[in-house]
Amino acid sequence: MNKVILMGRLTRDPDVRYSQGENSMAIARYTLAVDRRGRRDSQDAQTADFIGCVAFGRSGEFAEKYLKKGTKVVVTGRIQTGSYTNKDGQKVYTTDVVVEDHEFAESKNAAGNTGSFGGSQQAPFDAGNSSQDAGDGFINIPDGIDEELPFN
Repeated sequence: MNKVILMGRLTRDPDVRYSQGENSMAIARYTLAVDRRGRRDSQDAQTADFIGCVAFGRSGEFAEKYLKKGTKVVVTGRIQTGSYTNKDGQKVYTTDVVVEDHEFAESKNAAGNTGSFGGSQQAPFDAGNSSQDAGDGFINIPDGIDEELPFN
């Protein structure tokens, strides 16, 4: 079985091209920065892997329309290896994740509060009346309102 599940952030906007022919198809390429789990022995050690992804057809169109640099996504797909000979005559081996599905891993608000590739801050809950916000994400319910609630 060849199945991959990744969660990471796009390192740049997807590069989208369309195939030639009567039924052209979108082909989107992007790189995901995926954090490594485990302890970090050194400050200088690489803490993320940069994994190339390619999405075809409707997945490619989705990437073109909605994904951009810094977007946190969950990608499912399969690993595909290949090779080609570059212009210097050297054989180059490639490994990509062929995307079968990708979805957002955080809300648009959380994405807007992210300062960099690592970590996100939760946006405070806004019930429309900031005077009731206790600052801990919960709304203060005034005393004596129990009779007005539709449930007990």
